[in-house]
Amino acid sequence: MNSSCETQIIPSQQPLQPWQKNALNWVASLHGGRDVVIAIDLTESVGFNDGTTIRLRQIVEDSLQPNDTVYVVPFAATVNPLNSPESSIIFRGKAGEIETIIQAIPTESVLNLKNTDIQAAELYIYQKLAQINQCRLSQNLPVKPQSVVWITDAPLFTEAGITSEVWIETPAESPFRVRDSHLSQTRQAWLEVLPLKKRSLTLDSYQITVVDIPPTVQEYCTPAPGGRETCLVGPYLFNQLWLPTTALFIFLLGSILGLGFAVNYWRRLQKRWRLNIDFEGTNQEAQTNYLAHQQKITIGGEGFNAISCPGTEIRAYLERKNIQMYLTPTGLAPISYRGNEITTKQKISTNYFTINCPQNGKDFYINIKVTK
Repeated sequence: MNSSCETQIIPSQQPLQPWQKNALNWVASLHGGRDVVIAIDLTESVGFNDGTTIRLRQIVEDSLQPNDTVYVVPFAATVNPLNSPESSIIFRGKAGEIETIIQAIPTESVLNLKNTDIQAAELYIYQKLAQINQCRLSQNLPVKPQSVVWITDAPLFTEAGITSEVWIETPAESPFRVRDSHLSQTRQAWLEVLPLKKRSLTLDSYQITVVDIPPTVQEYCTPAPGGRETCLVGPYLFNQLWLPTTALFIFLLGSILGLGFAVNYWRRLQKRWRLNIDFEGTNQEAQTNYLAHQQKITIGGEGFNAISCPGTEIRAYLERKNIQMYLTPTGLAPISYRGNEITTKQKISTNYFTINCPQNGKDFYINIKVTK
């Protein structure tokens, strides 16, 4: 479980605020990936069998996600008692990677390994995981959630100063048998400061225990000149989240504006337009018509919603599509718009306009005012 930085860390005495925990979860979820440690007890008392291999394969196949980093940590009286090279395997979700991970896991007990210093393994793994995320913070990289899969018959999360009555396999010379030893106290501090969530399954001679750790780091605040205080987590979260937060704000603002525009547009479509029609130079009474979306009224003819003009022909249609209005001539009799006779559809772009329906050499002007 090597880390890209070697700075040793200690459990912080300053707990993270709820908003900081939520922000760290957001950082992790934006980038994906986890640290997954498979911690496997090599002593004979565990009693590996075919069922162990089946369950290990099940864990690897069903639980790993793309971009997970897998660490295999064997232990007994010491961590990595076989002195095998430490390595990490990045799972990309490609074919063949499952077998590579399975082959890296020792699935046979070692007969000459008799004792298990479980508290030494706990300290090593939890401290290393904390260091990995702390290094990510110092390098302004995204932190990740972490999980440990324990395969052992030794009890986990025991009190400091483990006795033979609790676990007889702890080596006699182990400092973890002494409650007040530095290593015992350091392990206890990590167990208390890390947000560990445990689930266990008891099998024939051992347990499979999964311990999940939400993305977390250690906060260290230091007094600074001018009555100020300098901390690690706040600036880190700002650097990680200012861009996605800004993007989210722009997206939400755009969505709100877009929704407002859509609602306003829908309301405008539902509203009928009122047409006040005045017949210039005649004694004909002014007329009021209404025009709804996808509706049209005739200019000429004898319909209920027709605009009166000389003759019996329908000279044109005044139609509304969405929030636009068009004048479409029929070609049955002449009609003019803006002083020119029209033969094709014309878009009406003003709320007040005049059309002319000439008859027998005389002009017949109709003034139309649109109230939307």
